[in-house]
Amino acid sequence: MLRFLKAEELGHFPRLRETMFTDRAKQFRQRLGWAVGVDENGWEQDEYDALNPVYVIWQKPDGCHGGSMRFLPTEGRTMVNEHFSSLAGGLKFAHPKMWECTRFCLAENMPPVTSAALMLGGAQLGVGFGLARAVGVFDARMVRIYRLLGWQPTVLGTEGKGGDAISLGIWEFSEEVRRRMARKAGISPEVSQLWFDRAFGGRKDMPAAG
Repeated sequence: MLRFLKAEELGHFPRLRETMFTDRAKQFRQRLGWAVGVDENGWEQDEYDALNPVYVIWQKPDGCHGGSMRFLPTEGRTMVNEHFSSLAGGLKFAHPKMWECTRFCLAENMPPVTSAALMLGGAQLGVGFGLARAVGVFDARMVRIYRLLGWQPTVLGTEGKGGDAISLGIWEFSEEVRRRMARKAGISPEVSQLWFDRAFGGRKDMPAAG
């Protein structure tokens, strides 16, 4: 199932929290070789996890993490503004209807449909809060996933070549996209909406960060 959780709520789901941060360490440090910090618990966390972001998480039936993404409003601190502005020619993103999406992570041996479920979660979050778009940096491995799912970003800039390339993109939110991702994930749009409503009570505004 999809869970929409603020960082301050993760403590209510200790198994989900632990496996999410350990899966992030396995993916970003071990498999991809990124220069990310891993703490004594084997968790990958950074300064943006301390800003009370919203996580979209695919929770497996055993309560463990299957995949996740992290969202922050661009009116506050974001990775794209503080670390990747060169990809946008120095342009800064700060708009109430635009959020940043980072840390797309899949647990090991998850079926391909998990990516579709996460993208549905992102689309649901955007539509649920009345957002216009998301901005984020992605690496070359994600290009094929976005293309197969039929929700490709508008690329604003790219650095590097081949498998080492990283790009900055913008995704447009819409009800059409939400329903398309639901079909790809094999999840009813009504069920996706129910999961969102259970998390946020049908609210249309962004819960305060920090």
